[in-house]
Amino acid sequence: MNLFLCYSKCSTCKKAREFLKEHGIPFQERDIKENRPSKNELEKWITLSGESPRKFFNTSGLVYKSMNLKDKLDSMTREEQILLLSSDGMLVKRPLLITDDKAYIGFKHYEELL
Repeated sequence: MNLFLCYSKCSTCKKAREFLKEHGIPFQERDIKENRPSKNELEKWITLSGESPRKFFNTSGLVYKSMNLKDKLDSMTREEQILLLSSDGMLVKRPLLITDDKAYIGFKHYEELL
């Protein structure tokens, strides 16, 4: 089953949910704020995505900006970045869709599912 991580107040997440429903793509929904990803989950998903942990940060989010992470991430290790991501679901870019063989960060790549 595909895992769809989203935030209920996010308009992009709402669009992504509708896309999945309209195209008959099954998913289990999980609120990223209420049930944040664990360190182990993030490690697995980052590997699955083929991207760096940095791509998983919600750079437009208030938490990211208030922590001034733009200037701090480059000096952090991969492990430190993953631990930080696991500390607050609002730091994680959304929506996240996890399939058996890929992790989709954000909504823009969902067309690949068709």
